[in-house]
Amino acid sequence: MSLGKAIIFCAPSGAGKTTIVHHLLSKFDELLFSVSACSREKRAGEREGVDYYFLSVNEFKMRIQNKEFIEWEEVYENNFYGTLDAEIQRIWKIGKHVIFDVDVEGGIALKRHFGDKAMAIFVKPPSIWHLKERLKSRKTETSASIARRIGKAELELSYAEKFDYILLNDDLNKAFLDAEKVVAEFLKL
Repeated sequence: MSLGKAIIFCAPSGAGKTTIVHHLLSKFDELLFSVSACSREKRAGEREGVDYYFLSVNEFKMRIQNKEFIEWEEVYENNFYGTLDAEIQRIWKIGKHVIFDVDVEGGIALKRHFGDKAMAIFVKPPSIWHLKERLKSRKTETSASIARRIGKAELELSYAEKFDYILLNDDLNKAFLDAEKVVAEFLKL
């Protein structure tokens, strides 16, 4: 097994990428999740260093200046997300491949950074309507935040062709099986 590969899952918010990534982590011992850093507030049930590294806006900006991120972006005003280089090095040092669950802009930046060592997968929802319903069912979003996420999703869907593989998530069990197959082929398992 060749080490040091990166698998990047991207999708509009609510498309199911996190669910698919968690499924893959339960199936492949060779994978380890890259915990992103963010400057947003912690949601109920989220844990520091497991779901995200929660940083203040000022700390995030300081780490940007220190060039500690492979990629980062300001998704919304003062709402930063990024991938710390130290996180990737930690995973590779223990002999695992890294798997990412990031937004579309972050995924494109990661693919550019890792090149042939990475496979970028775009998780596509069946429709914008389905996406909106999934976001509503989370019960963590306001009407305004849902509207903002749907607006962003429409733009993100236009980037799907830039990815190595488009995974349609209209049937979760089928999406799981398709994801397993693509990942196994990429890792040559």
